[in-house]
Amino acid sequence: MKRFLPLLGILIVAFSAAYYINLQNQKSKAKVRLLITYGDKEVTPMGDTLFHTVGAFNFVNQLGDTITEKSVANTNYVVEYFFTTCHSICPIMNKNMMKVAEKIKGDNGFKILSHTVKPEQDSVPAMLAYANAHNADPKQWYFLTGDKKQLYALARDGYLLNTDTTITQPIEDDFIHTQLFVLVDKNRNLRGFYDGTSETEVSKLISDIDLLKKEQEENEDK
Repeated sequence: MKRFLPLLGILIVAFSAAYYINLQNQKSKAKVRLLITYGDKEVTPMGDTLFHTVGAFNFVNQLGDTITEKSVANTNYVVEYFFTTCHSICPIMNKNMMKVAEKIKGDNGFKILSHTVKPEQDSVPAMLAYANAHNADPKQWYFLTGDKKQLYALARDGYLLNTDTTITQPIEDDFIHTQLFVLVDKNRNLRGFYDGTSETEVSKLISDIDLLKKEQEENEDK
């Protein structure tokens, strides 16, 4: 019996060392998260966390080009909903969005998606005129119009905007009017909500863009 004790001790030490190394490897592979991820999530049997993801979409931008989720693949982006004839919060929102556009200027890893809530009036020419009035670079700032049901469904189910479960009217009579900007990462996960009429909140969005980029850089280095 005694002759087996040293062997048992060696096995215990070896097992402990292997367990410690495996634990350290798992920690080193854990993703860095400098910003909150919003929406429902679930943990798989393997221990991976699956976060809420923005679904597929198909719209047209101010140049008449089709824009889908593939157009922003591997790209971070900021989202808003507005309409061109709005004279209340929208002018303030898009004046502030111009600051975001200036922040991401020349950065191929970021875009802005501005969706209309009145596609029946916001035609491609109307969106182009509005985009030009805001000096929008069509390569980075998309003004999107298209099917109203899809625009609204994406707002509520994808971006979790204006999620009022008490709404009972038909969608054709429905109306979304929100001042919120949404920060979406490369995986189409929601990373932040900001009041687009508030300079303080927009400044935070601009800071969070830097944090998101830092987070992604750190994870790429692992």
